[in-house]
Amino acid sequence: MFLSSACTASLATEPLPTGPSPKPLAPCAWWYAIGDSPSAWEIKSAARHYDVVVLNAWETAHMRKLHELNPDVKVLVYKDFSSVRNYPGAVEGSRDAQYLPTGVGYFAVEQGNPEWFAVSTLGQRIEWDGYPLHWQMAVWDPAYRKAWADSVVGEVLREGWDGVLADNDFSSLRYYSPAVVAGTADAAETDRLLRDGLDDMLALTGDALEKSGKMLVPNVSESQLTPGRWAAHSRYAGAMEENFGLRGDDGTGELITFQGNQFKEQRAQAALGESWLLLVTHTKSDQEERVGYASAALLASPHTCWTRANPDYKSPYWSVYQDARLGEAVEAATRLPNGVWVRRYSGGWVAVNPTKSSALLVAPAGLLTLTGEEVPAQLDLPPADAVVLVNAPRW
Repeated sequence: MFLSSACTASLATEPLPTGPSPKPLAPCAWWYAIGDSPSAWEIKSAARHYDVVVLNAWETAHMRKLHELNPDVKVLVYKDFSSVRNYPGAVEGSRDAQYLPTGVGYFAVEQGNPEWFAVSTLGQRIEWDGYPLHWQMAVWDPAYRKAWADSVVGEVLREGWDGVLADNDFSSLRYYSPAVVAGTADAAETDRLLRDGLDDMLALTGDALEKSGKMLVPNVSESQLTPGRWAAHSRYAGAMEENFGLRGDDGTGELITFQGNQFKEQRAQAALGESWLLLVTHTKSDQEERVGYASAALLASPHTCWTRANPDYKSPYWSVYQDARLGEAVEAATRLPNGVWVRRYSGGWVAVNPTKSSALLVAPAGLLTLTGEEVPAQLDLPPADAVVLVNAPRW
């Protein structure tokens, strides 16, 4: 649901840059609108509230309406790097649809280049678990990569999109299938083959879009598992993280965003202030919503946008935290000795505890909760939790 205040752009710095760089502001909002076709009311509201909107390829009329209502909003087309699909909508009878959620069509591959279908060691095409009629492609095949890039870049230029949100720039096949790709010895080698192919696919597409003045923003998953992957894959117009600010499933209760090298790389990207961080937190509780927003606020910059998803992206969600009016980040995000991250804003303060233990801390003076309550002299911040405080009003 939309609330009343407009969004400003944001991202994090470490240290804050000097000179005429754009100001690092509280996280802006974005909309990953790849569910049902948006209504006219939603498009009008999106033009007022969001800095970035992602639409399906067939939503060209809505893309143009957003540009008409707000020329500053970036409207990206959804395209999947790693699959072709033959569910209704992606195909129409025995032919591919005019506008695809992928770079190439199922029937075009079936009839012209069947070798582009990834095949398991059992000799079977690999259908994604939980996603019927999504077929894994041979992203390591140079011909597939070129066909994908040529098709998508051509469509972006022809239709007038600002760029591409490239989904499934993933690190491991295991989240979609236990299959081992033919010609590889095991799952680890399969994953290396996929990652190497996606590295090259990103470079080919990103170079072409960048030369055309267009954006490439890949959905980089599990980048905390591979040092350098977030930095490398956000080097064009930025990157998306769809599991931001969530607890890990390893039993420790810690936030996976802060594990490995990912958060360090995201901070470095934010500090430059030149590209987009599109962050999604799946929120089943108030705590997860709070943690997601506060963690995004640690990455304040001109282009850090955050959204909650409950349970998915199919509707535009607005968070009370997006109305917090934190303003401009006035200091770099800092990690305290107890593991808690804090950051001061012109209009408030955030703290995130990514660890598995409670932590005591003292908030700056003159702050209130979002509901106007006074702040205790000492805060006991639970594990995997956060706090967002705002300046007390001046009477």
